[in-house]
Amino acid sequence: MKPGAIVLYSGGIDSTTALYWARERFAPLRAIIFDYGQTHGIEVALARKTAARLGIDCDVVELPLRGLLSSALLADGRPIAASLAESRREPGPPSTYVPFRNGIFLAIAAAYGESHGCRRLVTGFNSVDTPDYPDTTPAFARKMAAAVNEGTSAKKGGGRFRIHTPLGCLNKREIIALGLNIGADYSHSVSCYRGSEVPCLRCPSCDIRSRAFAELGMEDPLLRRLRQEGKA
Repeated sequence: MKPGAIVLYSGGIDSTTALYWARERFAPLRAIIFDYGQTHGIEVALARKTAARLGIDCDVVELPLRGLLSSALLADGRPIAASLAESRREPGPPSTYVPFRNGIFLAIAAAYGESHGCRRLVTGFNSVDTPDYPDTTPAFARKMAAAVNEGTSAKKGGGRFRIHTPLGCLNKREIIALGLNIGADYSHSVSCYRGSEVPCLRCPSCDIRSRAFAELGMEDPLLRRLRQEGKA
């Protein structure tokens, strides 16, 4: 009998791969989607469609973080870098870093999991993000798991939580290759930081994504779908 799990699902490449990875290993599977005021809010609607298409129950958590936290992804007035190289020239974390975002998400997912009797949390943390975002590292995931197990009913004899990071050592090309091998559909996954379903093809996220599909020698399924629908 498979254990149940909850996927922290944004609808991008990484979390879509994690969703398909978890679908092969856990049942029942639930997805939790965070609408936190991000500029690229289109991802929420498309993530819900993907979960529905796969028959995966999902809940959307609304977190009004815009105006509370500082990030270009929360429209704080800072520009979004034109490329990954440009973003990495910024001192400290890039302008697109949302302070402790994954810590906030994991804390809520743990409370949600405890309420639903589910102790396995699946993330899309990976080696591409690790140099830029301090809350995507394997060490961070381990320490968050320790904190969750210290601060929930796990401390009182309940089942212990596990935070799964199946993509932790993979780059974007390897993540996509893994996803394609297990049947992942990326045609509705959006990555662009600028907020449109049609990607800008310049921001750091688009830069990484474009390079990965080019390395695989294939057209991005999102671009193919948009062209077929007359949107791009």
